[in-house]
Amino acid sequence: MTQLKCIKLVLGAAALALVASHASAQDQRPGYGTPVTVSQAKKIAAGVIAECQANKWNIAVAVVDTHGLLIYFERMEDTQTASSKIAIMKAKAAATYRRPTRVFMEGINKAPATATLPGVVGSPGGNPIFVAGKVIGAVGVSGVTGDQDEQCAKAGLAAM
Repeated sequence: MTQLKCIKLVLGAAALALVASHASAQDQRPGYGTPVTVSQAKKIAAGVIAECQANKWNIAVAVVDTHGLLIYFERMEDTQTASSKIAIMKAKAAATYRRPTRVFMEGINKAPATATLPGVVGSPGGNPIFVAGKVIGAVGVSGVTGDQDEQCAKAGLAAM
């Protein structure tokens, strides 16, 4: 092997290592913990409902485990029909991607291909549930504006 080929090989390997380390430094999502329990899910949902009742907002709330499987669901009276499915979708997206659904709303404008990822919901109101820095599930809320849905989801998390 010539000296030039060796230099190219070493430089190529160094560039690859630099790209790989940069990509992993950017992708610091938290790990998964023990999945949310039914008891925890009910406390979260109660916090969501309390916040929405205080504001006279009718919503649906869903709590899922780390795999996006439904653990608890509740729909307030006179909530629009579509909100039931949307709340579950938001919760699943937040759990499986380990980030709030607000991130997708913001990301779709910057990188439209984000909208083509499976299970993405580009509307606030889906938030991961953290315990000891690990994701144990997520809550999804739908029925009012995205910002109001998110406000209720955060109130539910605070009630846990």
